[in-house]
Amino acid sequence: MTKHYDLVVIGTGTAAAGVASRCKAAGWQVAIIDHLPFGGTCALRGCDPKRVLVEVADVVDEGQRLRRAGATGEHSLRWHDMMRFKRSFTDSVPATTEQSFVKSGIDAYHGLARFCGSTSVDVNGEILDGRFVLIATGAVPMRLGIPGEGHLVTSTEFLELDELPERIALVGGGFIAAEFSHVAERAGASVVVLEAADRMLMPFDPDLVDWLMARSRDVGIEVRLNTKVEGVEKRGAALSVHTSSSGQQQTIETDLVVHAAGRVPDLEPLNLSAARVESEGGRLSLNEYLQSTSNPAVYAAGDAAMKGPPHTPVASHDASVAAANLLKGNHRKPNYAGAATVAFTIPPIASVGMSEKQARDHGLKFRVHHEKASDWHTARRAAETAYGFKVLIAEESSKILGAHLIGPRVDEVINIFALAIRHDLTVGDLKGTIFAYPTGASDISYMI
Repeated sequence: MTKHYDLVVIGTGTAAAGVASRCKAAGWQVAIIDHLPFGGTCALRGCDPKRVLVEVADVVDEGQRLRRAGATGEHSLRWHDMMRFKRSFTDSVPATTEQSFVKSGIDAYHGLARFCGSTSVDVNGEILDGRFVLIATGAVPMRLGIPGEGHLVTSTEFLELDELPERIALVGGGFIAAEFSHVAERAGASVVVLEAADRMLMPFDPDLVDWLMARSRDVGIEVRLNTKVEGVEKRGAALSVHTSSSGQQQTIETDLVVHAAGRVPDLEPLNLSAARVESEGGRLSLNEYLQSTSNPAVYAAGDAAMKGPPHTPVASHDASVAAANLLKGNHRKPNYAGAATVAFTIPPIASVGMSEKQARDHGLKFRVHHEKASDWHTARRAAETAYGFKVLIAEESSKILGAHLIGPRVDEVINIFALAIRHDLTVGDLKGTIFAYPTGASDISYMI
């Protein structure tokens, strides 16, 4: 039996839900499908639960830093209680999400979606045919192609651990490795990060990353750069991670190995060839309207589209763009200007706009304001040694080209720079703003 819809949406995360709800509100008949619990990566196994863990770990770290300032108490982290607190945010999401779809009149299906025609999707033997199909399946850990890869746990599994092992190795040096290493260390684990490149957190300014690495080492996180993982072997209850670095072979004994080496669009189960949806290098071939270049009835949004940074606000923005183009024809293009990026380490590191290299590659004339500001009030009152900034300012216009921050509360302060970049605010506009004092935002006048 075939059911007909105006739109079939594959996925139930931020991008998927955004497009489905907009099209349903416009009077379309909409179906939505997911083989995973409804709610998507951010709400269930990404941004939201991760941020809860970081919040608890940050409180523990801050209490320990401020002992000399008079803070008292245990300042330790009970993993089981923290995970129970985390589940108070995530456990209700699948049912609540599905109820919201049903209430709005969107037909919800559980199962693995596979194309069986240009606009037809098979779900557990039932065929859903749409005038349009949206791919919003999110991303999955990339395949490493190493012996013993099956012994690694994913970030999703890490976020469900009832107990934290004593020894943890993280393979990769991106967001997951940086954030999880800080949480696990504050929870009492011995942590080693294994990164094949010559530095971690490639999207961030290298000078600021160096300050974060020094802070990481100070709290006991071991980071091994230029280290390639050759394989993982299970030996009894423990795991042996075989690595190579500068021609030297080493083996690390650990209790848990976490895949933190990057994610790719979750496209493999979709049977894209049946729909004539082309992809290249594991990424969908899309035009500037988030539409498939080979099948005009198919659009994509969020991490599955991978047109912008892999962030929830970007997925929300993509949803708005894709829905507008579905409903009224192609007329909107994504605009990711001023999309801020934050790694929720302790302290956080944040970035928006251009890096120095990008600005030079574009031939722009700019000045750089750069300082390690650990002696500023914002850092000293938090007893935080890693605090600083690098801000790029256009010479002629005095507009903000890029801002790179590390330190207490910079995950909030970066949004002001994001606002400035997206709306072409100048140094004068920011300096003329009366910020509450003393706050992280009140430091902006001194950063520019």
